[in-house]
Amino acid sequence: MFFEYPKLLWLLLVPFLLVLRYLYIELKDRRPHFRVSRATPWKAGGRSVLSFVRHIPFILRTAALCLIVVAIARPRSSTKVDRVDTEGIDIVLAMDVSTSMLARDFTPDRISAAKDIAIEFISQRPTDRMGIVVFAGESYTQCPLTTDRATLINLMKEISTDLIEDGTAIGNGLATAVARIKDSDAKSRVVILLTDGVNNSGEVAPETAAEIAKTYGIRVYTIGVGANGEAPYPVMTPWGVQVQNMKVEIDEKLLSNIAATTGGRYFRATDNTKLSEIYSEINKMEKAKVSVDSFPVYKELFGGYALAALICLLLEILIKTLVLRRLP
Repeated sequence: MFFEYPKLLWLLLVPFLLVLRYLYIELKDRRPHFRVSRATPWKAGGRSVLSFVRHIPFILRTAALCLIVVAIARPRSSTKVDRVDTEGIDIVLAMDVSTSMLARDFTPDRISAAKDIAIEFISQRPTDRMGIVVFAGESYTQCPLTTDRATLINLMKEISTDLIEDGTAIGNGLATAVARIKDSDAKSRVVILLTDGVNNSGEVAPETAAEIAKTYGIRVYTIGVGANGEAPYPVMTPWGVQVQNMKVEIDEKLLSNIAATTGGRYFRATDNTKLSEIYSEINKMEKAKVSVDSFPVYKELFGGYALAALICLLLEILIKTLVLRRLP
């Protein structure tokens, strides 16, 4: 708290002088008295409580005067408020959901690891609009661009490999992601495409989708998911599901070309830790622009002091009217 007119507080000398006058003149020199033959009855009975009440009006009047002085000095409090202006980035996560994403070279498998790390990435970017596209033999939008983190995370958790026809339509997945973000007015538009295979289906060639992304100024980061060499895959056999080691096939040349065409980068993730590091690196490269303006917000406090002064004056009047008249 501070005072807008602190020099007015010197007026508090007035009630101080009034108190001195009351103590040294009113109480000392003008104390009421009368002569009696014996003081025994008064010594035994002591002083009446009402005899002390007669000082209360002066106390209340002095307190009211002090409160009025404080009020006219205009007490105020200030709070620093930060106004944050963000220039967010629009990001679409295009995720491969083909059955090969069930490979267990990640913990517990590729698709679960990709979902968990993507959720962590979503949580770290509260000012950006984000969307989700999934693709296998076909592609569709799992979640349009939104800032609703709870919805994004819930829809990410619902992704599974049995959502659509199996296959790996990288071109379709990228084209759908570009369609979701091309009309955005954000300063920066990004697609993060994650796959573990080779393009083998779909109507749109990946190179064509990359050229479309380049035309709209959309940067594409590509991530190839899979261990080097072989990886354990769950395979359906006459004896049930069994895990077999199969060769990991990722078209790294294609993914590198897509990234290079659009001004992005290609990454290779061979385990959970590496995938998490890739998302962290992308997070650092694609920083949202945030500007913070600080300004004070003032709150006037004189009203409370003025109200307290009014209450003191009303109490003084009530005590004078209803109590002091009863004093002997």
